[in-house]
Formats: sequence, C-alpha cells, structure tokens
Amino acid sequence: MNKQLNADAGYQLAEKKAVDYFDSLSVQLAKKTYAATLTKDIHAWKKNHIHHHSLLYLFKGKKDFGDYHNYISWLDYTGKLDNYLERSISYIFMRDLGKDLNSSDTEDRIQHVVNDLKQHLMHSATATEHGKTELFSMTWLYRFAQKEGIEPAMIWVLNKIKKVSSYIPKEMNAEEAKRKLIKIIAGVIIHQIEENHDEISPEERARKLDRAIKLGYSYGLTYPFIDDLLDSEVLSDHEKIEYSSLIRQSIVTQSVPELFWTGNNKELIQYIHSELCEAFEYIKTHLRPETREKFFDQSYIFFHSQEVDRLKDLSNANYTNEELYIPVILKSASSRLMVRSVISAQEDKGVDNRTFFYGIYNQLSDDFTDMFDDLEAGSVTPYTYYIKYHDKRPDLINPFELYWTVISNLIHNVYHSDPKSCEVILDRAINGQKRFKERIGKEKYNEVMELFASGNRKFHKLIQKMVRKADDVDFFDKLLRDHISTNFKKEQKEREDFLDTIKIVHKQINNLLYIPKADDLSSMKEPITDAANYSLEGNGKRLRPIITWVMGVNEYGLDSLAIVPLLKSLEYMHTASLIYDDLPSQDNASIRRGLPTLHRVYNTAMAELTGLYLTQKAVEEQASLERFDSKAVIHLIHYAAGKIADMCKGQALDLDSKGKQLTLEQLNTICFYKTGIGFEASLVMPAILAGKQESELKVLKKFAYHAGIAFQIKDDLLDVEGDQAALGKEAGKDAENDSSTFVSILGADGARMEMWEHYCLAMEVLPGLKYHTAYLRHLLNYIVNRDY
Repeated sequence: MNKQLNADAGYQLAEKKAVDYFDSLSVQLAKKTYAATLTKDIHAWKKNHIHHHSLLYLFKGKKDFGDYHNYISWLDYTGKLDNYLERSISYIFMRDLGKDLNSSDTEDRIQHVVNDLKQHLMHSATATEHGKTELFSMTWLYRFAQKEGIEPAMIWVLNKIKKVSSYIPKEMNAEEAKRKLIKIIAGVIIHQIEENHDEISPEERARKLDRAIKLGYSYGLTYPFIDDLLDSEVLSDHEKIEYSSLIRQSIVTQSVPELFWTGNNKELIQYIHSELCEAFEYIKTHLRPETREKFFDQSYIFFHSQEVDRLKDLSNANYTNEELYIPVILKSASSRLMVRSVISAQEDKGVDNRTFFYGIYNQLSDDFTDMFDDLEAGSVTPYTYYIKYHDKRPDLINPFELYWTVISNLIHNVYHSDPKSCEVILDRAINGQKRFKERIGKEKYNEVMELFASGNRKFHKLIQKMVRKADDVDFFDKLLRDHISTNFKKEQKEREDFLDTIKIVHKQINNLLYIPKADDLSSMKEPITDAANYSLEGNGKRLRPIITWVMGVNEYGLDSLAIVPLLKSLEYMHTASLIYDDLPSQDNASIRRGLPTLHRVYNTAMAELTGLYLTQKAVEEQASLERFDSKAVIHLIHYAAGKIADMCKGQALDLDSKGKQLTLEQLNTICFYKTGIGFEASLVMPAILAGKQESELKVLKKFAYHAGIAFQIKDDLLDVEGDQAALGKEAGKDAENDSSTFVSILGADGARMEMWEHYCLAMEVLPGLKYHTAYLRHLLNYIVNRDY
C-alpha cells in the first residue's frame, strides 16, 4: 500500500507541474498573444519558404514525394538536400533528445550526423544502378551491426520482432505495431549514441549499443502489448480491467506478479506476460541505482495518464479543459523522459524541462492528424471532444488554437527566441498541415479549418496561405516513415503472394511426381517403382522445383506445361540424394519427410537401386523437354549431369570428414556441393531453357552459392534447436554421426552470424539481375526464418 501511495504522490507532483504549464498556456491563449507573436515570426520565416522559381529551375527535376530514392536524388540535384537534412536532424535533436539548438556542441553533432546520413543516402539512391545496399533494408541493418560489432544483438532483436508480429491478433495492426516497435528501438539507440558520442573504445561502444537495442525492444513492447492491446477490442471490458491491474501492480511493486488469467485469450496473454516479464527484468537489471526510481516514476505517470485518457467516454459532456489536457501533457512528456531513464542517462534539468514542455506539441499534432480515426473509434481527444461539443460548451478550449499557443510558447519561452529553433518548429508545423490536407483532400480540409480556425480568422488565413504556398518544409523522418510503411505493405503483399504461390505450385508438383508402372510389368509386382513413389511421398518442401517454376514461368515467360519434365527431374534428383544421405553407411537416418526412411521400409539394396533409378528418371525427364531448342536441352542435360557428379563429390567429402575438425572454408565447400548446387540448378536450368546469357547465369550461380549455404546453416541450427515433428526428420543426427557442422565449428551464435553473412551476400547479388527479384528476396527470408 505504501508503494501505491508513493506512486500516487509522484504522479501528483508531475500533475502539479502539468497544471502549472497548462495554466500558463491558457493565459497566453486567452490573451491571444500567440497570434501577434507568431505572425511576426511567420513573416520573417516565409522569406525562405515562398519562392518564385524561374522556368529553368522548374526543369531541374521533378519533385516526387511518392518515391524515396527519386526524391532524395531530386533534393540533391536542386541543391536542397543539405538544408533538408539539417532541419530534419535538428528536429530530432529537439524532439527526441531534448537538445537546445542554440549550442555549439549540438550544432557540431547535428552537422556530423547530417554529413554521415547524406553519404549513406547518396549511396542508397544509386543502389539499384551499382548494386549497393539500400539504406534501412535488412541487409543494411546487418551490415551496420557488423560495423559496430553488435551482430548477436541485431539477430536477437530481429527474431524477437518476428515473433511479436506473429502474435499480434488480427484485430490489431501487426505492421503498424512492428513499425512502432522499430521506431522505439531506433529512438533508444539514438539516445545512447548521443549520450556517449565522446571518444570511447569500440568494445565499450559495442557493449552500450548491444544494451540499447535490448532496452529499446524491452521498452518498446509497452506500445503493442499494453497501449495498443488495451485500445483494441481484443480484450473484453473485464479482461482490460484485469490486465491493467496486472500492469499497474508490476510498475508499483517493481516486480511482475504471477499470471492467474481468468478470461479468454489465454494463450495470447501467457505469451505477452512471459515476454513482458523478460523485458521488465532486463530493464531492471540494467538500470543504474540512481535512475531506477526515476524510471518507475515516469512509467507510472505514463501508464496512469494513459489509463485516465483511455477510460474517458465521448458521450460524457462534462469533462473540464483540465481533464482533457493534463493527461495529454503528462503522457506525452513521460513517454520521452522514460527513454532517458531507461538508458540511465545523466541527469540534465535543461533536457528534462525541454522534453516536458515539448511533449504536448507532438501529441496535439498527432491527435490532429488522427482526429477522424479517433472520432470513428469513439476515443476522447481534445479534437474529438471539441468537434462533438463546441457548439454546446463555449468554455471548451479550441485545441487548434492551443496548438499554436504551444508553438509560440516553445519558440519564445522554452527556446528563448532562438532563430534556428523558430525555423525548425515552424517548418514542422506547416509541414504537418500540408500532409494532413493532402491526406484528407482540399474540401474536407477546408471544412476542418472552418471549425478550428474560427477563433482568430486573420491569423489562420495567414497559416492557410503558408500551407498553400510555402516550400521546403518537408522532413526526412516523415519520408522514411512513409517509405517504411509503404515497404511493409508491399512486403506483406509480396510475402502473401509468395506463400500462395508456394502452396499452389507445391500441390501441382505433388500431383506430377507419381511414377506409373510400366505396361509390360503390369501383371507383376514392381518394387522399385513402389519404392520410388514411397520416397516421393511425405511433407517435402519441393523448394527446388518451386523455384524453377516461379523463375521459369513468372520471370522468363516459359510455358508452365512445357517445363513439367524439368520440375519432375529436379525433385527426382533431390529425392535420390536424400535416399543416399539416409543410408546406414552414411547418416543412418530413421525418419525422412515425416515417414520411416526408405531403407527401413524396404532394405538397403532396394534403397540404393531406387536412388539410381530416380537419377536416371531425372535424365529421362530432361530429355523429354521437346518444346525447347534442342541445343538448349543438350546444354541443360550436360549441366545437370555435371551437377549430379558434383553432389556425389560433396557427399563423399562429407563422409570423409566425419570425426574430423573442419575449417570454415572446408565446410563451405562441402555445404555448397551438397546443398548449394541444388539451389543453383533450380535457378540455372530454367534460365538455360530461356536462352539467358552466361553473364546472367553467373549472377544466378553466385546468388545460389550463398543462398544454399544459408539454407544449410539454418538446417544445422534446426538440427540442434528444432522440433522433430515440425522438421519431419530426427533432430540431433549431426552430433550422433560426429559430423562437422556450422554449429559444431562456430557455436550456435556464430552459426547465426555466418548465416546472416551469406544472406547479405546473396541479397547484394540481386541488383545485378535484370528482372524482378521479389520472389528471390522472399525465398531468402523464408530460408533464414523457417522453423523446419
């Protein structure tokens, strides 16, 4: 009980500060001082933003907000990129880091970040042309992690985000939750970098960045698994009360209680409780004693103010202005102050105060943007409440007027009329209006302005003139947000298409594989055909023929019926290799594709004969590719024969290596001969039929080399960590057979790092191909993320 009293006392202190701040804003609003002050600021500001361009300037390039790379290139071409990046980074230093822009140290740091970011962006803008890594792609993230020496932390957090996304219920937006989580993690990393930008050893920097990633994830979970969950309709009203009580108790007691869940959604809540508990303990462990209480104080302020707002009912016409705005001030400030406390940042009263006063600006801006979504959901925000009750409650403060009052107060009372701060804040404010107008349309925007601009028409007429005419007010973080959101949606659609394609083609291939008995043996038992058909059954992934079908049909335009013999041949060759691999003289496996292995059902001799039989059936199928150029078919058969020979070499090398400690180079060689060649064949053989040039085949072979090794490393990891039922084969066979694997040589963490290295190398090959590569990208993602 004492702990609850202490928490409430801390909240009351923060609430008093928020009340004082709100009272000060209310006085400024009542006197309308914001309008006269900002009018002067805007008249000075607009000189840099109202342009009368020459005809020559207009032809220097087309501004394309819809394309990330084109827009960056356009900014650079028109000489605007430096200013664009400077205001963007300055804004982040103000909003996220609480910095005073009127500081030489801050100015130097901003310029350093701008120069670094510009270099990355210009490389990214030419990524497709020169095969470089696109900024903020998965490959870029891993390369960043390598540079900083934090690969294990990056792999860890990518796996965590993947799992969180899989648990987001359909009633919530999984892609938006993932975006928010990534944004929070990035924010914590930025804080950590800026907190320790002085010279420190690479080892210490890596240690702190590793911790920042894990702290960012741990703190970021509060958004999807507390705020978004409680805002959604996933939980019943009773469950929300039960869940809120659990969160409150955890914050107040600084200890997560055991879960005794009485409602529905038990599996979901058990996972969330486990994940939050782990995150909670990680944060606690890494908080310095002097910042621990501050973190829990801010956590309680954030959670309680969110709860106060969440429990409001839009049908209640009696909320006071204080009840509407005080929680907004508290939650917007505490959410950012928590980030500083979570990384145990040094106490800085200036930063804390600027962060406290800045928060409501951001929240009012966000609430303005989301007002129609909030209204539809029945959520109470200053905007939704004003829309509903402004004509019945003349005492209500107009939130749009308060927004501009906050801006005036920030510029002149918090940032002391600093010209750069004024420039950045007005840039952001006008940009927010422009984006909102573009999103909802001119007609609806004018309706909104008719309501919210009624308090001071002269001032708001000036604002709308700036919205129409002002230029150079856009920001990189908004471009990046749009780019990431667009990419998430695009990736989701492509991933769904990819999985649908796999499902459809998988079924088609399964129906093609059956080998009929020969007519002249119809009256006799034909065990080798039965054995071959048995070996082709089960839950095989059929990845190789699926790859061939997609590349052949979708990319090269080959006829889907004409390539059926090629699909069959690939699966026959692959299945033959598995039969040999499972023999007692080799891996002595007892389960394959969820069924007893062939030599156990029949005998070793029959298994050996069946492997040979399937290999020859593969050649027979290839020779029946009659609808293609004969030279191409001969080329394909010659290529396939060589690859089968190479696979035999690989298996022999593997057998010879048992009980020996291999080097990584030796293991890569064996792995390619055993696994990579199968991927290569599935890509190269349809390309041969399509008449592709040797230069393209060379790129495909390089991609297949790295994709095949990544696949094998994942297999090695699954052999140690996977579930036998999901795998369809025995786990732990590598250790039993005393085989050298990536895990035995590098350890599990080292193997994961090697897998991601080959993932990146394969991804970096793709820009060299001349056709659509979405399928290959998703194939790689499937390879490293699969569970069997």
